[in-house]
Amino acid sequence: MTYTQLTYLHLATLTPAFFLGTFLLLRAKGTSVHRMLGKLYMGLMLFTAMVTLFMPAQVGPTLFNHFGYLHLLSFLVLRTVPAAYIAARRGKIKAHRRHMIGMYIGSLLLAGSFSFMPGRLMHTWLLS
Repeated sequence: MTYTQLTYLHLATLTPAFFLGTFLLLRAKGTSVHRMLGKLYMGLMLFTAMVTLFMPAQVGPTLFNHFGYLHLLSFLVLRTVPAAYIAARRGKIKAHRRHMIGMYIGSLLLAGSFSFMPGRLMHTWLLS
């Protein structure tokens, strides 16, 4: 796949994950709807994190001429989603909450804000 195709695929999973994650953070926890939508959210986040690993860094220094700083957040998601799921299954709700809020802030809000910086594709598409 080309970089542009990967970008569209990333946005196609990231956009619903953002809105779903926001909804889940604002609504009642522990309900059957929360559990069902939470699994969908986790799946979207895992998929979008995997997609980004195939996207070479376009700005800044790289490792192996491919991975940039934002890829660290992708690896964080790949570790955090299973940890959050396991915590919820074991009834460790505080740990689950901490994982999910941290992932939302770090991967969606922080990385999202970086994607709109000058020189990045989203800045070019939407702000130039």
